[in-house]
Amino acid sequence: MPKSPLTVAYFTMEIGLESRMPTFAGGLGMLAADIMRSAADTGVIAACISMCWQHGYMRQTIHSNGTQKYEPVSWSPSQFLRKADERITVQCEGRAVQVGAWIYELKGALATVPVIFLDTDLPENAPEDRQITSHLYGGDGAMRLKQEIVLGIGGVKMLRAMGYSDIAKFHMNEGHAAFLTLELLRERNWNNDDVKRSCAFTTHTPVAAGHDVFDYDLAYRVAGDQLPWHIREIAGKDRLSMTELAIRLSRYTCGVSQVHGEVSRRMFPWAQIDAITNGVHHVHWTAPEFQNLYDSYIHGWRESPQLLAEKCRELPDDQLWKMHQLAKDRLISHANQFTDVPLDPHCLTIASARRVVSYKRPELLYTNLERLAEVCQGKVQIIHAGNAHPQDPFGQGVIQRMIERSRKIRDSVRIVYVPNYNPDLAQLLTAGADVWLNTPTRLHEASGTSGMKACVNGVLNFSTLDGWWIEAFARDPEAGWRIGPLASALPNAEETTQVDAEDLYTQLQYELIPEFEYKDHVRWIRRMKRSIGLIGFFNTHRCVGEYGKKAWTNEQ
Repeated sequence: MPKSPLTVAYFTMEIGLESRMPTFAGGLGMLAADIMRSAADTGVIAACISMCWQHGYMRQTIHSNGTQKYEPVSWSPSQFLRKADERITVQCEGRAVQVGAWIYELKGALATVPVIFLDTDLPENAPEDRQITSHLYGGDGAMRLKQEIVLGIGGVKMLRAMGYSDIAKFHMNEGHAAFLTLELLRERNWNNDDVKRSCAFTTHTPVAAGHDVFDYDLAYRVAGDQLPWHIREIAGKDRLSMTELAIRLSRYTCGVSQVHGEVSRRMFPWAQIDAITNGVHHVHWTAPEFQNLYDSYIHGWRESPQLLAEKCRELPDDQLWKMHQLAKDRLISHANQFTDVPLDPHCLTIASARRVVSYKRPELLYTNLERLAEVCQGKVQIIHAGNAHPQDPFGQGVIQRMIERSRKIRDSVRIVYVPNYNPDLAQLLTAGADVWLNTPTRLHEASGTSGMKACVNGVLNFSTLDGWWIEAFARDPEAGWRIGPLASALPNAEETTQVDAEDLYTQLQYELIPEFEYKDHVRWIRRMKRSIGLIGFFNTHRCVGEYGKKAWTNEQ
């Protein structure tokens, strides 16, 4: 049966709707879920296409010596999703691969967005093809190509099979989905301009190595004649670039922060690349205590997040601090399960949680242990969380060293590494900390939405000036603190690390600790309100509105 016309079909390799559904790995999936939540809340007629991964993120256990164990999160799609009747077929390595689907109904204030999860784990398929939707970002280049064929080509076919014949825009959330343009080319008699008018693309990756690129020999072996005769003209002369394919066949391309837009234009100087700064779904990431507070004093904030900016200063100081302390108590109670030196709910608490990768500089805080101990003197406690890939020795080593340090300087600063970082834990951390610490190498953090999630709960950011924080700090430098200079780079990486680390210690000693200890937290509470006010802009309702005007329209 034909469906109502869609404003947008949003394609994403991962989406993080629920912790118990491991269909995501990190921030890309979290963002996709927040954008779809806001689309549903603001009445955008949308559908989302993703993959029904059997294994996405994994459950982490940290042993007393700092070594880690990871286990798959077992789940059954039938517990959360409705099985669709439709089946389509794509070609992989010359074989016909059957693709089924599951549907998650994402209900918002004004609309319901169907999230369609594609699934090749079907008895009709060969064993190797059933594995296509097994592991998110798993396998070799051939497996990645098969996954991207299923997502892109299979996604368009599935939408058609479900009756979505009228779709105004196809939005590619990162280059993984770029093969959808090949199916549209086939539908439209290989007319590039016809396809281009219907497509939009968001790039999230500021580092060249993060973009999917394939040798053409491999691409032809896996995709065969699904690659059009002019593929080298639209996807790269020497190698098949999914990002180049997406850009060349999209009417609109954007990065995810203003500085990331600049970085992307330098990476692809031939392309016209705009920027729409990311946001977060403000209601979803607001702790229950703060939801109650805002309901009482900022009427309409759920529907109109800009009211948080307009009304945040009207929140009563005593009530704001009381709600913060309740959220903090919940976090401390959880963290204390993983330490034999209990944390104090009244101590200045810094949280730092994200994937353990080198560009995020997870050990910057520990560049000079003696200096850190001298600064903290029992006045600061730190909570870390984050997963390292089981095959990543760098990430595994970082976590092990953090466990070792927590013993070495425990008399001066208490440090807890909380295992199994997932969206539920992220909600605890971004609501209960006093300070959210983020230390990426400049120009390597495309956006960074975790700090926004902290803001909506009145947590103060302490971050290097990269991604979204450059924009936020410019809007209100009293809403948090910056680490190091604005300069994109100092003479070398080692010097940059030393400068940033010393600035971190200095500000912690002379700014953060005194501000927190000032009588009755009065100055800290003032900053908390300003932090909350930032979410008047950094929310996905605004983000979706910008996409509607710039990306999901036919205006040039």
